[in-house]
Amino acid sequence: MSDGEHFLSGGPNNHPACHRTAKSHVDPQSVENFRRKLKYFFMSPCQKYRARGRKPWKMMLQILKIAIITFQLVSFGLSNEMMVTFKEGNIVAFKHFFLKNYQDRNKDYALYTKHEVHDHILYIINRYLHLQDLTVDNHAFERIDDVFTPLSVCQELYRHANILPVNETFDIDPHVETECLYFYPFSLFKKDDLENDMNLTLDFQRLLAVNIYLKVKAINLQTVHYKELPDCYDFAINIKFDNHAHSGKIKITLRSDVQIKYRTKNRRYTPLLVLLYLWGHNNEVNTICWSERMEFINGWYILIIISDTLTIAGSVLKICIQSKELTNYDVCSILLGTATMLVWTGVMRYFSFFQKYYILILTLQAALPNVIRFSFCAVMIFLSYCFCGWIVLGPHHENFRSFNTVANCLFSMINGDEIYSTFTKIRDKNDLVWMFSRMYIYTFVPLFTFMILSLFIALFTDTYETIKRYQKHGAPLSELQAFIAECKDPPNSGKYMVDEESSTFWCLCAPCVNCT
Repeated sequence: MSDGEHFLSGGPNNHPACHRTAKSHVDPQSVENFRRKLKYFFMSPCQKYRARGRKPWKMMLQILKIAIITFQLVSFGLSNEMMVTFKEGNIVAFKHFFLKNYQDRNKDYALYTKHEVHDHILYIINRYLHLQDLTVDNHAFERIDDVFTPLSVCQELYRHANILPVNETFDIDPHVETECLYFYPFSLFKKDDLENDMNLTLDFQRLLAVNIYLKVKAINLQTVHYKELPDCYDFAINIKFDNHAHSGKIKITLRSDVQIKYRTKNRRYTPLLVLLYLWGHNNEVNTICWSERMEFINGWYILIIISDTLTIAGSVLKICIQSKELTNYDVCSILLGTATMLVWTGVMRYFSFFQKYYILILTLQAALPNVIRFSFCAVMIFLSYCFCGWIVLGPHHENFRSFNTVANCLFSMINGDEIYSTFTKIRDKNDLVWMFSRMYIYTFVPLFTFMILSLFIALFTDTYETIKRYQKHGAPLSELQAFIAECKDPPNSGKYMVDEESSTFWCLCAPCVNCT
């Protein structure tokens, strides 16, 4: 029995994991036809063109798809940029408009006296009541059912608090109550009498925070220059006077939640983006092991399917945004951005025709299992340092105040950043914390920079050298590859044209092939 018959009939007994279904006696011509079909299946598009004259239309379709998707991404990116610029510009304008003596360089905008707190609250209310007379933009008050939305001044207070630092005693009821005052636009308040009319009293011993809520409307007219309908924005502004720490410092923050609304009945629909997809024919051999069956699965096709799915979803969402039906800019940008990245990455599949250009993909593909196992251990060590630094150094260093900032700081240290500033900011702390911080950093930096990172690079270096050696001296063949290698027919031999004509007959005669 020949090797080809042996492959179809079940192979040697040292492959127990393989499921054998073919008969023990197979026609040699059928074996040769089957081998030729497998060889054609694993050919590159250029070889398939020489074998059967099939043009690489999938590659041309991919290039066309890249051009269309990239153009669509750039178009949406410009629209998204206008939206973000308008939102950020309004938030900066609100800070200068409502916060007294605000400067852009003020990262820590805070008050320290009772008079300043009263004065700033009065200033915000007065500016809101005269918004349309003072603002240089097209801002306006929100109105629902012909009733203007009021400005709300809400205090968060302990139900009861009696604090006596002199006697080192306190009596606090931790239940929090909220008291609110409302001020409607166009109310008949005079500037000099506003403080008396609003009847606002602040008990700073009980006070946790003062929240001022107001809503402002605006229209983004930038889209008119691009022949798009303008967008209507609702800004829900919250100005918070934070006194939770009771440290003598009341920090002021302004936050704004933005909602885009479309109230026009005019609709503009853009043409649908139609993409053509090819679902290849899979020939699954049932007489080989699972690991070799996976060679029939083309990972690049899976990547194309994922990118096309994201493209369709992003395109539909973009159409809804342009037709003023939805406002999910962030979701649309994620879908289109990820799809474009995957589409451009998918083009690297065609670099496989040239081994020297394809070396990066081969190295990543071969090193991936070891990299995943190595990264799992490295992440465990990294997380252990994150938790330790967060708990120990958090109270003493601003870069360790939250788990997220700890992870960012440590990752910067791996790249050589933040090391000196981390040392200097703990210089004036107590001796125990100072000593621990030195041990913490001195062990983390060498461990990750010199050991873990070097070993990580060594994994790729070793894989790269192995691939170069295989390209020079040849790689060991699997049972499937050895079976296909016995076919000596070149692509331009003309025998593959005969196989194409008899493919239907072969699918009926070969019990070990499932043609779909």
